[in-house]
Amino acid sequence: MYPTRLFPKLLLALALLLAALPGALAQDVEALVNALPDGSYSDREKVIFDLAATGDDRVAGLLNALGEGDLYVHEEDGRVVVGKRSGRDYALTDALTGEELGTAPSSALEKIRVNNRLRRAVRSAIGQLTLMSPSPPVRLRAASSLLRNADPDSLELLDTALAAETDPQVKKMMETARAAIIIKTDAGLEEKAAAINLLAARGDREALAMLTGALPSAAPELQPVIERGIAGIERKLALRDALQNVWYGLSLGSVLLLAAIGLAITFGAMGVINMAHGEIVMLGAYTTFAVQQVIRTSFPGLFDYSLAIALPLAFLVTALVGIAIERGIIRWLYGRPLETLLATWGLSLILQQTVRTIFGPNNREVGNPSWMSGAFDLAGLSITWNRLWIVVFALAVFAVLLAVLNRTPLGLQMRAVTQNRRMASSMGIRTPWVDAMTFGLGSGIAGMAGVALSQIDNVSPNLGQSYIIDSFMVVVFGGVGNLWGTLVGALTLGVANKFLEPYAGAVLAKIFILVFIILFIQRRPRGLFALKGRAVDA
Repeated sequence: MYPTRLFPKLLLALALLLAALPGALAQDVEALVNALPDGSYSDREKVIFDLAATGDDRVAGLLNALGEGDLYVHEEDGRVVVGKRSGRDYALTDALTGEELGTAPSSALEKIRVNNRLRRAVRSAIGQLTLMSPSPPVRLRAASSLLRNADPDSLELLDTALAAETDPQVKKMMETARAAIIIKTDAGLEEKAAAINLLAARGDREALAMLTGALPSAAPELQPVIERGIAGIERKLALRDALQNVWYGLSLGSVLLLAAIGLAITFGAMGVINMAHGEIVMLGAYTTFAVQQVIRTSFPGLFDYSLAIALPLAFLVTALVGIAIERGIIRWLYGRPLETLLATWGLSLILQQTVRTIFGPNNREVGNPSWMSGAFDLAGLSITWNRLWIVVFALAVFAVLLAVLNRTPLGLQMRAVTQNRRMASSMGIRTPWVDAMTFGLGSGIAGMAGVALSQIDNVSPNLGQSYIIDSFMVVVFGGVGNLWGTLVGALTLGVANKFLEPYAGAVLAKIFILVFIILFIQRRPRGLFALKGRAVDA
């Protein structure tokens, strides 16, 4: 009978113990928090890891505040609080619970100081604290933190987390973090060699820095393994940098294509050296700004559609401005290129000053819609959404313009006037009307280019000046009046410029490109793709 009577008492004692356990753990956490201000930096480091070992969810916020230098002791009651500057005083919250505690002057607070060693300890402790989280993204961030810190004290906890991990991406990051830690420990040569090979397979700059740092202190048997890993990573990075430069070049080429494609029409079809072309691009950018201002103030829910609204408006505004320029100035100066150049240069100054008067001389903010914000990685390449959409937009504009020139009556008449104006006129084509429509089309496309450029450049009265010279270089290099030449010229110059910049710098790269074009034009005066026709050949 005695064991039968004892069993209920044991159950009751166990229940009481379990009931008291959360309170005991809470008291342990609070005791550790109260111990933070005491002792040396080494003592604080031990307390930091003891706090992480509790697994309490409240500790992460406290450690973040400690690492950022926002943790204080309230001298009146000795309470550890988080303090944020609020005017002359500090707004206080409880370090564990987040309860608001009012404000206090700086004289009533004593800061819990940290050094670089403690900051590293905080980052490592936060990584440990979140390594067993039920959320895969949280575990991934924790593993990434351990990879950066590579603290050998975290190895045991990491092995435990790795054994329980089921998410492939998180597991791979944990294995890489473990490899980074192993090369800092006194593990065996075979285990270290496997860790080195795993880091080398990662192939990024972070892994290169780890292996480079481990090389001087490595055992002689491991140094060849590390050197092979470093060489392999450097080859991968060189290839990745080359591909990244190609992407940067293509994105720059798409910008040049947008800026030059309208000029290719007016300069190629009409022979007009339009120095105000950059200002037409600028008007398109300011149309985008005006549309976004109206949407921000009156229809904020439509902001993601602001570019879709701005594109047709920019085309219409700049096309009408282009037609007015052709009818009011250009048509009186055909066959007089120097006078045309001077007149359009003066017009560019007038347009710049007009915009300064209306919108002011400062840069204007044009926001990115949500679908054009951020970036993503593709095979190790960093690709921003705004650049990607601009590449797509430039190719779409090129395809539509090609269809207009080859599949519509206006395009047929434009090509006829380009090849032989007198013959086209004698066949009944109204060349003045074609001239106006051609200039309007080229200006409208320049306005749409301004909409795209507003997403990657400052919108200011000087926006067009950054692209006018490059636009003429693209048109002349590709072949005056040839759209395919403009496409090839823009992409070629964009890629060449990005490959030269790391070696020569941005300014010298442009100079080298200009010298190359001058020499090229000496051999091929009509560019890569010369127009054919009786008038042209004559």
